[in-house]
Amino acid sequence: MDEKRIPLAERMRATSLEEFVGQEHIVGKNKLLYRAISTGKVGSCIFYGPPGTGKTTLAGIIAKLLNANIEKLNAVSSGVSDAKAVIERARSQKQMFGTDTYLLLDECHRWSKAQSDCVLQAIEEGSIYFIGSTTENPYTSMTRAIVSRCSVFEFKKISEKDVLKVLKRALSDKEKGLGQFKTDVSEDALKFLAFACNGDVRTALNALELAVQSTKVGKDKTTHIDKEIMAECLNRRPLSIDENMYYDYLSAFCKSLRGSDTEAALYYAFRLIKAGIDPQIIARRMIAHASEDVGMADSNALLLACCALTSCEKIGAPECYLAISHAIIYICEAEKSNSVVVAMNRAIEDAENEREDIVPNHLKNHPSTNKDGHGAYKYPHDYGGYCVQQYMPDSLKDRVYYEPSENGREKNLVRKKFSKNGFKPKK
Repeated sequence: MDEKRIPLAERMRATSLEEFVGQEHIVGKNKLLYRAISTGKVGSCIFYGPPGTGKTTLAGIIAKLLNANIEKLNAVSSGVSDAKAVIERARSQKQMFGTDTYLLLDECHRWSKAQSDCVLQAIEEGSIYFIGSTTENPYTSMTRAIVSRCSVFEFKKISEKDVLKVLKRALSDKEKGLGQFKTDVSEDALKFLAFACNGDVRTALNALELAVQSTKVGKDKTTHIDKEIMAECLNRRPLSIDENMYYDYLSAFCKSLRGSDTEAALYYAFRLIKAGIDPQIIARRMIAHASEDVGMADSNALLLACCALTSCEKIGAPECYLAISHAIIYICEAEKSNSVVVAMNRAIEDAENEREDIVPNHLKNHPSTNKDGHGAYKYPHDYGGYCVQQYMPDSLKDRVYYEPSENGREKNLVRKKFSKNGFKPKK
């Protein structure tokens, strides 16, 4: 294939850890995967996270650094026969040359159970090492047998700073990038692209390539690209606010939701949307605040916020604006309670710090009882749906995480919860 016809994002794919950007929490110096690569002991892995964050790229780098054979499959187009053929070749390479084989599987969540099962034995015996990449959470989208045999690493969106670094590298690279073109891309255009691509390097590079190739050369024989051209190539209008204003407006929107000011929340939401912000950003913030600020006082707020996000994804603008407005008004007008976030933080603190959390005997998978029957688990439905028994470990048995407020539907939970457990909410 003519290399010039290969997309810029593919040509600029990093081939070494030095070129790789982002994911410092995984491959930063002295991090787990970095240490594994350094010692040549990288086992089977699953990389999951948003698109364009380097999952496939890092898999290729690992296989290259370990001097291993690389077999690539895509779960959408491959079947059991393809996987079996890879395994046979891997076993032959291992027996003849002692060379390891890494199977790099894109969209690994799309493999069926039969496809997954056919590689289990090969993974266990070391005939192949499996590195799957997916945008879906593997714990819910993949078979448990595969996940249990792999180390799972979550990829994060690439920071604007790192995206900007990749874009400038692509513009200057004469061999793989766009360095052979005489271009003048404004700093504003690059910063807008790094911000608007939402952490997706592939999207950013595709937009940059389109901008350079589709813009006419000026009289000075230079291609000049400004913010408006870049926004057009990204199919997104340029923001009419700077980065500081963006975060100020977003903060004001969130605080207006919490403060029950419907008019202000609506204004800031649409000020952001009309400035060029993806409506999904607004919907995602509402989901968080529906639990953080409304919570158990009115759980319908969370349902409406989720519906608003679904509307953004499935219907799009401008029709989704109705669902967004609906959810904003509901969240603002709903009674407020922060009991959910308080309970969550308390539970997280104990989960991180408590070391004497022995599960009570009657809750264990195989409980034992003495001759008097003490320690037997009481099935609540045998007692009308509720019975008094200890669920927390002894070291935490008096701990209270969730304290219902006197607002909304939580009014009815106060007497119910605390009368049954024998403690009173803290004032």
